[in-house]
Amino acid sequence: MALPRVAEPSLLTDQVFQTIRTAIMTGEMPAGHRLRIRDIAAQVGTSVMPVREAIRRLEEAGLAERVPHKGAVVRSLTLTELAHVYDTRRLLEVEAARLGAAQISPADVGTMQRHFDLMRAAVDEAQVIAYLDNDEALLSVLYQASGNPVLVSLIQGLWEKCRSYKIVGAQGPLQADDRSPLWTFQARLLDAARANDSAAAARINDDSLLSASERIREQLGRAS
Repeated sequence: MALPRVAEPSLLTDQVFQTIRTAIMTGEMPAGHRLRIRDIAAQVGTSVMPVREAIRRLEEAGLAERVPHKGAVVRSLTLTELAHVYDTRRLLEVEAARLGAAQISPADVGTMQRHFDLMRAAVDEAQVIAYLDNDEALLSVLYQASGNPVLVSLIQGLWEKCRSYKIVGAQGPLQADDRSPLWTFQARLLDAARANDSAAAARINDDSLLSASERIREQLGRAS
């Protein structure tokens, strides 16, 4: 069976997509930020066509949405979506922690420890993106030990879609005197992984995600 020809992907569109995606992931373009095509084209030095296509791809990826009278904007944050995303994360990540902790090697625990140390340093320096990046890296090591790449891929896709929520959830404690809510669960999870205690890892992850979702809910409530 002969497959139909497909158009080659546009390298320029890919580059624009990655540029905007990075701005969203780092909080430079926060939730609700208007994605003005001509302004973005001028900033990145392209015509409007690759920008328009990149924004369409962002919408397909769930990172942008169309709003009446505004056009495309970075996807807004809602309490309903927060509940849906974090309920789904609990389903997947509790199981990933349980499976990963049972099988993780001492070498991988050492890698988790290094990311934990970098995460703590980021908390001390109030660097929200570095904190989130190392938190996700620490969890990725644990989840990959599960031996289920499909599970890990689904989780990492959810992380991308909820990065704006995670930024909001981290900003509150980073501005407070007590920043321990940002690292105490990870410290306990690291201990559970070191002991290959799958039940404890699952329980800690569930508690962590419940705590994070409540923290984000409170932050969104203050902003409304």
